[in-house]
Amino acid sequence: MNTADQYLKAIYLAQMMEDGPASTGQLADMLDVSPASVNEMIGKLEDRGLADHEKYKGVELTDDGIGRARDALQTYCIIERFLANVLEVESYREEARALESVIDDTVAERLDTIIDRRSECPDCFDPEADRCECLIAEGQAD
Repeated sequence: MNTADQYLKAIYLAQMMEDGPASTGQLADMLDVSPASVNEMIGKLEDRGLADHEKYKGVELTDDGIGRARDALQTYCIIERFLANVLEVESYREEARALESVIDDTVAERLDTIIDRRSECPDCFDPEADRCECLIAEGQAD
């Protein structure tokens, strides 16, 4: 997953939490980057037809952006589930965040064959809690 995909995922989750456009400040907090970095990436996403930004109102994903964001979120969930359920890593959330930028689609697909991912993924992800609801149901905790 590349940096653009991480931004798309963050915008998607922010839109879910806000039920509307995501603010640059909220995205900067979610991604632990500066608002200037967020604005720069939003411009690139707009140029690629993945997002629409209206000054002072926020950014929303286009249909193509939503598709890419959902793929990125699913990859993150695969990594999280693999770390939590297969490797039994206690700090799986922190490790998944660190790994998501370096795991490509091929590796994610192979990890997916190992885990027991539910069909509702990535809709099982709770943006407010910042975790997969299925992991919570299975008794996984931070």
